[in-house]
Amino acid sequence: MPDISQLLENNRRWSERINREEPDYFPTLSKQQSPEFLWIGCSDSRVPANEILGLLPGEVFVHRNVANLVHSSDLNCLSVLEFAIHTLRVKHVIVCGHYGCGGVRAALDNSSHGLIDNWLTKIRHTYARHSEEIDSQPSHEAKVDRLCELNVLDQVRSVSQTTIVQEAWARGQELHIHGWCYWLKNGLVNDLGIRISGLEEIPPAYRVV
Repeated sequence: MPDISQLLENNRRWSERINREEPDYFPTLSKQQSPEFLWIGCSDSRVPANEILGLLPGEVFVHRNVANLVHSSDLNCLSVLEFAIHTLRVKHVIVCGHYGCGGVRAALDNSSHGLIDNWLTKIRHTYARHSEEIDSQPSHEAKVDRLCELNVLDQVRSVSQTTIVQEAWARGQELHIHGWCYWLKNGLVNDLGIRISGLEEIPPAYRVV
């Protein structure tokens, strides 16, 4: 395991290599960011948004937390969402989970994990609504993976139900919300087939604008 001094040395070597191989990389990156994509993903270190999408850091705005959740009371997530939509004018919000997610697994196993259990309550609500389908899966891994997918679908809906997103649609801003799930085993993204692009797609009970 490298220590902190090794990380700093790694950074120096990386910077020198990039400057040597791509002299325009840092001057380009230092300019005002203008991404078209906001990525809401899991904190898992194996799921790097830029690399998965094949984009430079300035081309995707990123928010990450355990199990890629969108809580209506999470000021951190909502602040990122507002800045991305109102200021950066992103056109796409991608909620991306990943199969085998440890947070989803923890929500499913009915054990105590400390403070994070409060955070994961939202996933337990999803399980409660879909327990029959999830419990019918052929293995525990399959149960976890299906709950990973259902969790993403719920978070896409949560994004669409925020005042931030609905106000953007009300003023005519182009904005699409997508739900994906990433395979750690092969590096591929599974598009879950959900895309919400306007107020007319939101059930009336959840329209706040």
